[in-house]
Amino acid sequence: MTEAQIQEFWQKHPCGETLVGGLRGEGDTDLERFFQEYDNYRYDEQPQMLTILDRIGLREKRVLEIGLGEGSDSEQIVRRGAHWSGLDLTEESVKRVRKRLELRGLPYQELKRGTALNLPFSSNSFDIVFSHGVLHHIPDIDRAQREIARVLKPNGELIAMLYAKWSLNYLLSIALLRRLGLVAMYYGGINAGGKLGGHLENARRCGLWNYLRLKNFIHANTDGPENPYSKVYDLREVRRVFTEFKLTKSYKASMHAPPLPGPLTHALPGESVLGWHLWVHLRPRKSA
Repeated sequence: MTEAQIQEFWQKHPCGETLVGGLRGEGDTDLERFFQEYDNYRYDEQPQMLTILDRIGLREKRVLEIGLGEGSDSEQIVRRGAHWSGLDLTEESVKRVRKRLELRGLPYQELKRGTALNLPFSSNSFDIVFSHGVLHHIPDIDRAQREIARVLKPNGELIAMLYAKWSLNYLLSIALLRRLGLVAMYYGGINAGGKLGGHLENARRCGLWNYLRLKNFIHANTDGPENPYSKVYDLREVRRVFTEFKLTKSYKASMHAPPLPGPLTHALPGESVLGWHLWVHLRPRKSA
């Protein structure tokens, strides 16, 4: 899997856009309406995000955000008093986030299109590197984590959300329910459109049983059937992969597990154990 393929996918499918029906124009009014609708949806679905940001202690910190999406968290970080810089692999995200901050009159330091494999920032520049739902889409995570360690100050901190292996979504929804459903559709001769149709197309192209191998199936079951790469993490894998860091804190959030209905998953206990979002706080080993 190449970075160019990953970039092409996210340029074509800006993160989260379809959750609120997509962007319906390029004018300031259209963009403002879209940003507001998106933010309302995002923080209604994940109200814990604002609490997590509040707890970090962002005021007067130099913060680099890697992977910007629609810029919701970018705006919240700036509003909490950080000296924010942002980086995204796609020009589309950079364009949208720049416009968002301009529309709201919010200041920032730098906003760049670039890769986490070669961060266009000086060494020892940032107090915090923040990344929500991005690092698990980077195949060469070893190189990325070394670059993050380089740009962090010796006493800095990497705060990242990674998809969780020990979660209701991965263990039940992806590993069991979705695979069983696809087998039934495949052998039942059922045709479908949308995401289901995409999975059937993938199965026919790759071969059903090869596609169902979890190391292949995971990619297409986090951000749509066209998504080229995703990875799930547990704390053992975090420690194995992030060799330039020491893990200082972790917690989970978001009981997200479609096709299980939202009201059911939200009502289930155990988000701290089976949540889909694994948050990790890591300190560079150079700080020692």
